[in-house]
Amino acid sequence: MELRPGMSALVTGGASGIGKALCIALAQKGLFVTIVDFSEENGREAASLVQIENKRFHGDLKVPTAIFIKCDVSNAGDLSAAFGKHVDTYGGLDICINCAGIAVKTLVYDDQSDGTRTWRHAVNVNLVAVIDGTRIASQIMRSGKKPGVIINIGSAAGLYPMNFDPIYSGTKAGVVMFTRSLAPLRRHGVRVNVLCPEFVQTNMAEQLNRRIVDATGGYITMEDIVNATFELIKDESKAGACLWITKRRGMEYWPTPEERRKYLLNPSKSKRMLTQNTFSTVHTPEFYEKIVVHTLSHNFRDATRLDRVRLRLPVEPHSALVKIIYAGVNASDVNFSSGRYFSGGAKEIAARLPFDAGFEAVGIVASVGDSVNYIKVGTPVALMTYGTYSEFIQVPAKRLLPVPRPEPEVVAMLTSGLTASISLEKAGQMKSGEVVLVTAAAGGTGQFAVQLAKLAGNKVVATCGGNSKAALLASLGVDRVINYQNENIKDVLKKEFPRGADIIYESVGGEMFDLCLNALAVHGRLIVIGMISQYQGEHGWRPRNYTGLCDKILAKSQTVAGFFLIQCAQLWQDHLDKLFDLYASGKLKVSLDPKKFLGVASAPDAVEYLHSGKSVGKVVVCIDPSYSQTLAKL
Repeated sequence: MELRPGMSALVTGGASGIGKALCIALAQKGLFVTIVDFSEENGREAASLVQIENKRFHGDLKVPTAIFIKCDVSNAGDLSAAFGKHVDTYGGLDICINCAGIAVKTLVYDDQSDGTRTWRHAVNVNLVAVIDGTRIASQIMRSGKKPGVIINIGSAAGLYPMNFDPIYSGTKAGVVMFTRSLAPLRRHGVRVNVLCPEFVQTNMAEQLNRRIVDATGGYITMEDIVNATFELIKDESKAGACLWITKRRGMEYWPTPEERRKYLLNPSKSKRMLTQNTFSTVHTPEFYEKIVVHTLSHNFRDATRLDRVRLRLPVEPHSALVKIIYAGVNASDVNFSSGRYFSGGAKEIAARLPFDAGFEAVGIVASVGDSVNYIKVGTPVALMTYGTYSEFIQVPAKRLLPVPRPEPEVVAMLTSGLTASISLEKAGQMKSGEVVLVTAAAGGTGQFAVQLAKLAGNKVVATCGGNSKAALLASLGVDRVINYQNENIKDVLKKEFPRGADIIYESVGGEMFDLCLNALAVHGRLIVIGMISQYQGEHGWRPRNYTGLCDKILAKSQTVAGFFLIQCAQLWQDHLDKLFDLYASGKLKVSLDPKKFLGVASAPDAVEYLHSGKSVGKVVVCIDPSYSQTLAKL
């Protein structure tokens, strides 16, 4: 979320320390601020400082640019009333920072009281009030149907023990885990994150033994806190994130991916493993068939032929032999068969011939090498590697992704699903509350792009050609389907979306690219994931000159970003897990084209069918129909 003048924020504990610094920093961005605190003297002083900072943005307004509300945040009624006054004053809520917190001077095991004024009160202020503030803020943001951000101020004491104040440490740990568990709120346009600084020079920290502070490298500056908070607010990819700040290490997200793998069982992985079938031993024949590129050509049928080859056994030590059941068909199959994805000159590329065709598949492990002990024979797997238009394939075992069953829906999640998921997040920097345009949206990757954009809380516009494709997109929740057989895309966009689209997910190229560029909003991001209209033809790939491209994007501060999946291999596992999780929970649908392609020899037919423009959903080839029938009975 970009901070803009006129937005509003509510900060609990905003009269001193971190809260006060954040109130002033928000005012320096032109935000209206409500300061909620128990100290009236400090609160009114902080409100005056905020108003001074705000004058250069708003001058003298009838609406106060800052208000102070005296409130004991542990009193649920008072806290709710404070939020109510903020909404009555500013008409909504963009940012909430739950910062109020207190320490306990007496160790809980030495406390002879009932804890009402000591540790129980600390629990209510540090944890219960954060939960309540998050609850109220998220409900306001959702009811207003505007994107919002909630930042809960935790502490490094919530990540590791703080022996001199177990209650503070325990409550902050609660804040951390509570916040991390709220990542799904992002689907409703609300992001909740937690900031965990080590020691900051505040009144609370100055009561500590200075040797403890020095042992960790000294105090963190208030500037570091402000910068970290703004990073969590602005970074749309962060939901349920915990940002840890220390003097000695700077800013880092906790837990790191390495730490997560040590103890965190990914929900989607657990579903896959719990429902995973292990199939019986696979028969390995003496010979098998595969599609091989023998001549470089954009005409896939002319470039390839069906070869019958001997199966090499035993399997290499670190590899696995996979019997392929389903293979995915992609528009870029024709680019691969022409050698366009290889580097070098024409002679160097021709020297690679012959090479195997196909990019993605699911199947069953038929055999493993002597050094492979982490995957078993009979395990269903997915794989993305060259040569999948084949009955068998030998690949490094570390590249295999275990799946519940080798179904065609899984194939769709690979190249098509991962391209949509990663490119929208990284190249598109997708936020909520934006307009997202997807071209060729009823295809293999378009269907994922429209759904992921909707799940992120955006308005989705999609183009397609044909009534059946339009019906599919409507069933996926697209807000505006433009069927170019019945409507003019340019006219619709100009009339209904005059401001333009914030993100355009483009895979057609040619004239469609020109149209999309003209329909891109100020600060818009156009993601080029392909250009299917230019892939085939008498002379193969037809490059185009986009005259004036630099002038257009410069004038509106726009971004045109290319995206090629193979260059983001380090992100595949995490994004595939996300897609599996959404699919397993029923939040993501996978559409397969109903036309059947049976046997490896049908791959050229499938490629031509995809390029005919008639396909609806993901096109797959059933490499082994006999196994697919067995799977259907299970």
